[in-house]
Amino acid sequence: MQTLLEQHYNKFNEDKRLLRRHGQVEYITTCKYLHQVLMEYENPKVLDLGAGTGRYSLRLASEGYDVTAVELVKYNLGILKKHAREEGITLSAYQGNATKLKRFADDSFDVTLLFGPMYHLYDWEDKRRALSEAKRVTRPGGKILVAYIMNEYSVLVYGFREGHVKECLEDGRLDHDFLSHTKEEDLYSYVRLEEIDRLNQSLGLEREKILAADGPADYLRRELAAMDQETFDLFVKYHLSTCERKDLLGASAHTLDILKV
Repeated sequence: MQTLLEQHYNKFNEDKRLLRRHGQVEYITTCKYLHQVLMEYENPKVLDLGAGTGRYSLRLASEGYDVTAVELVKYNLGILKKHAREEGITLSAYQGNATKLKRFADDSFDVTLLFGPMYHLYDWEDKRRALSEAKRVTRPGGKILVAYIMNEYSVLVYGFREGHVKECLEDGRLDHDFLSHTKEEDLYSYVRLEEIDRLNQSLGLEREKILAADGPADYLRRELAAMDQETFDLFVKYHLSTCERKDLLGASAHTLDILKV
């Protein structure tokens, strides 16, 4: 029997999301910082946990990096492998859970990506377990890159823009401080910066930097779609010049946390 998450991703096209203008902002930003990290190592081994349909795994493998992809949802994994075959890209790809990485020995990778799992882990211990496993398989001196969906984004968009704030307050998905408390049936998990900090501190992980992966892009979907290419390029330039500003992090749809092991 399929889980709710599998049912969701059997219908949701992650590739298409990252090709839309608002998704391009996230993808361009993430790739910029990811490549900066990879340049610190000679022939780095990369583990992509929650690889989805392979947007990052396939790109890195096509650039010559040694990539291992792990994806929970069979449908997504099938698309990833299909793309790899069609494009002649060599990488290792497995079905697996980011919280249980018994397949991999300690200190196996230089760079570990957690770009999807934290979106769908709903309690503290599961998030901590995923981050702990990422730390275990990443060698000392390596880096972990973790993506999160932010609390204020969910409140502003789903709560206020889409009109669900009152029902969320009534059924407990939002508390009196407007902090999200979601469950598996809600599909996504949202965090604030202080929860990210607590996770890192609980595992002794040191932050190199944290940034707004897409900033205001998701709020401006229609406006970005209507822009001519020159104006969109200027928006991306603006975003990249401001994405590390602490005063913009909390309301970004996605953040990217870069951690030292």
